Amino acid sequence: MILPRGFLLDEHLRGPLWDAIQAHNAKPDAAPILVFRVGDWPDLPLGMDDPDILQWAEKKDCIVVSCDRQTMARYFRDHIDAGRHSPGLILLPNVFPIAHVLEYLILAAHASEATEWHDRIVYYS
Repeated sequence: MILPRGFLLDEHLRGPLWDAIQAHNAKPDAAPILVFRVGDWPDLPLGMDDPDILQWAEKKDCIVVSCDRQTMARYFRDHIDAGRHSPGLILLPNVFPIAHVLEYLILAAHASEATEWHDRIVYYS
C-alpha cells in the first residue's frame, strides 16, 4: 500500500518552493503534500547542523529536500555508515524550475513506495 510521505525542506528552501507547496495544498482538489521546514519547530531551529537535520528527519519519517549537494550528501553517507537509516534525501540543483520540482514531490509523496527512497540519495536534475 502506498502511503503519502512527508518532506523536510532544508532552510534555504523556505521561500518559493515552500510557497508553491502551500499554494498547491490550498487547492480543494489537490492531494496535499506533508511538508516541514527547518526553522519552524523548536527542535528544528534555523542554523541546525546537517547531521542533526538527518536525525530529525529519520525520527519523523521525512525525506529531506536540499540544494546542499556537497555537505548534505557527505553527512548523509556518514549517517548511513553509522548504522542509522533515512527515509531518503532529494538533492536539487541550486537553480530549478519550481513547477517541475513541485510535480516531482507530488509524485514522490503519493505515487511511490517508501522502499524507493529508503537510505537513498536522489539527485534531481
